[in-house]
Amino acid sequence: MLIDLNADLGEGAGTDADLMPLITSANISCGFHAGDAETVIRALELAGHNGVCVGAHPGYLDREHSGRRELPFERDHILFLGLQQLGALRALADWINVPVNYVKPHGALYHQVCRDGSYAEGFMHAVYGFFDPKRLPVVGLPGSVLHSLVEKCGTPFIPEGFADRRYRPDGTLVPRTESNAILHDVKEVVEQVEWLVREKGVRTICVHGDTPGAVDFVRAVRVALLEAGHELKAFA
Repeated sequence: MLIDLNADLGEGAGTDADLMPLITSANISCGFHAGDAETVIRALELAGHNGVCVGAHPGYLDREHSGRRELPFERDHILFLGLQQLGALRALADWINVPVNYVKPHGALYHQVCRDGSYAEGFMHAVYGFFDPKRLPVVGLPGSVLHSLVEKCGTPFIPEGFADRRYRPDGTLVPRTESNAILHDVKEVVEQVEWLVREKGVRTICVHGDTPGAVDFVRAVRVALLEAGHELKAFA
């Protein structure tokens, strides 16, 4: 089975150079929730140098909370946020001559578009504004509202699992406000990835670039997936 390994990069966490050779796809910040023009450009350059697939990673302009606080917005506001960020990243990527091959929302925006139809519609209208909606994949939680909307529109949807985040029984992630939301043990991370691939049918596995131990996690996950007979390859 083909499995993609992705990480959230370009955020200024200091792990980009170590993670980029280990992953197959990079979700690169659009500069709202974290990072700036320099960190984004450096991440794009690293992706190009390492042959890593690039995806746009838009989030809320809420740096105090790293874009991870849910906010009450109307559909059109989500559309405008998406248009501004996708346009900015695409301009920088064009300048570096690196293609943008997929879109994955960040943090609280990710959870709200996966759960709420209004947020999902606004987000997808932004995607349609810049990219061919019949071709460019969108990454999100399997079985979510976003999943249904994307497939209804005929757009490729890539079901994602998180190596470093704990799950609730309903398939959503434990909120970061709870003490057990993040995994810290390499063995537990590997076991969760094996479960996600086996039971949840995910095609891409994420490790957050700002998670303590992220580089060790990705190395261990790579070894486990390869030993299980999977091929590591970008989905786009």
